[in-house]
Parts: sequence; structure tokens; C-alpha cells
Amino acid sequence: MDKRQQMIEYMVQDIVEMLTESQGIEFDSAMLIIYKSEVYEKLLDTETGLYRESPAYVYGLLQDELNFGRIVQAEV
Repeated sequence: MDKRQQMIEYMVQDIVEMLTESQGIEFDSAMLIIYKSEVYEKLLDTETGLYRESPAYVYGLLQDELNFGRIVQAEV
């Protein structure tokens, strides 16, 4: 496992923990939510660099996807 893959795995673990704590859902359900998300696809694509962001930032993107059906990024 290279460094990027390891960072992605740690990110997923952190986001699962955030989901279970904030949403009160089971671990397995949280994993399914993440693995079926567009955010996870972007996280796996190392060209996006999303794996280098903070877990809180990626969790926010996931929340936007769950709430709005798509990833919403604020304009700079």
C-alpha cells in the first residue's frame, strides 16, 4: 500500500467515525454511505488531491452530497 492509499484509508475511517457519531447510524451503514458516494470516487482519484484535505472538509462535501444530491463547493 502506498502513502496515498494509506491516507485515503485513514480518511475513510475518520469519516465513518464522524458519520456514526453525528448521524447516530451503525458502522456498516456509514461504510455503505461512503462507498456509494461521489465523494468516495473523487477521493480515490488521486488526481483530484482530495485525499490531502482534512477529514472535516471531506465530511462537509459528503454532507452536501447527501443533502443536495451532489457535491457543492463554495466559490472563491
